[in-house]
Amino acid sequence: MPFNALGLAPSLAHAAASQGLIAPTPVQSQSIPAVLDGQDLRVCAPTGSGKTAAYVLPLLQAWMLGDAGQRSGPRTTQALVLVPTRELATQVAELVYHLGEALGQRPKVAVLTGGVSINPQLMALRGGVDWVIATPGRLLDVVAHSQLKLHSLQTLVMDEADRLMDLGFAEELEQVLALLPAKGQRQTLLLSATFSPAVQDLVAQLLRPGHASVEVENTHQQDATIAQRALYVDAAQRTNVLRALIAQHPGQRMLVFVASRYSAEHVANKLYAKKIFATALHGELSQGARQRVLQEFKANQWQVLVTTDLAARGIHIDALPVVINYDLPRSADDYTHRIGRTGRAGLSGTAISLVSPATAAHWKLIAKRNQLQLELETLPDHPITETVPERAAHEDGDRGGVKGKRMSKKDKLRAAAAAANTPGTGKA
Repeated sequence: MPFNALGLAPSLAHAAASQGLIAPTPVQSQSIPAVLDGQDLRVCAPTGSGKTAAYVLPLLQAWMLGDAGQRSGPRTTQALVLVPTRELATQVAELVYHLGEALGQRPKVAVLTGGVSINPQLMALRGGVDWVIATPGRLLDVVAHSQLKLHSLQTLVMDEADRLMDLGFAEELEQVLALLPAKGQRQTLLLSATFSPAVQDLVAQLLRPGHASVEVENTHQQDATIAQRALYVDAAQRTNVLRALIAQHPGQRMLVFVASRYSAEHVANKLYAKKIFATALHGELSQGARQRVLQEFKANQWQVLVTTDLAARGIHIDALPVVINYDLPRSADDYTHRIGRTGRAGLSGTAISLVSPATAAHWKLIAKRNQLQLELETLPDHPITETVPERAAHEDGDRGGVKGKRMSKKDKLRAAAAAANTPGTGKA
């Protein structure tokens, strides 16, 4: 089915084709008609399924059919796209820019994110803007320092809503919603890879009764385009195994996921010392540095990008052949987001996870929750010599320390305080 069969104008369908969007994905096929019809929309679809274009295309058409290019005087903001990261904000803005370039007209867009000076962003708002793409915190900062008004907003989009809630934006989100028209007076699009209880609460809070709902099953675990492997190796041998894997994929770009900023820098430096073109990406880099690293990686100036979960969502890299979990993801859901960086747009890809004796229980739970049936492969050149630490085995068992399952430090303190004040415990 072509895009114009969904109700998009031929000129917009042509613009989409110029960006490689030839045929709509399932999420686009189901979402675009609902957005064009003015319905509120709930979308649950995995990363890499085409959610961004599913709302950008119909909102562009609504803008085109409105008073695009016909207005006199200051512009009023029609659409607000809330995102959790600067990278996703940039990706959405780039899609709008390139589609508008192909159309010969585009809305005036302001991208409001932290990590850079606020002054250029304030200047970009002069004369008003049609669309705002923002992270919640910086949006509130800009509203406090400018004349940006959102009372006439027509459409609110929350992209990667689960990540927004994970990152603790709930309080800021309440402040943003207070600046907007009531839910009955605007169209709201809520898109998420997973729907935790917190995100489900947003559905009732933000969407009008009778809203449209789109469910696209997460099929990465059975996706033939992604070959998945799990290698059982000593933790101390992971870098040597990684180097061997790089040698097995000569000239192919790799995204290597690690757990921390320190690990990203450490692993990238060790690879570079062995004449492998590797660099690090993490949240402590400046925004300019992050964008430069991504652009260089996309331009094949680096073979290996060692990154934290910063790159697990909201970043599209064309034809990325290999993803490696050097450190396993903390959350079982994040496994899907990580491997979703490869095998996109129908291309094949490989996802490899390095599992050590200390993380075997964690891997078992990740595999169970993602319905994976992968055998742990042992490597003849790297026999297992490590044992499972007793403490880790005792504390985590089969839970593997997955985020949300182990008791946090604050919860432990609360439990200790409660026990101390419980009659019959022998404590004062």
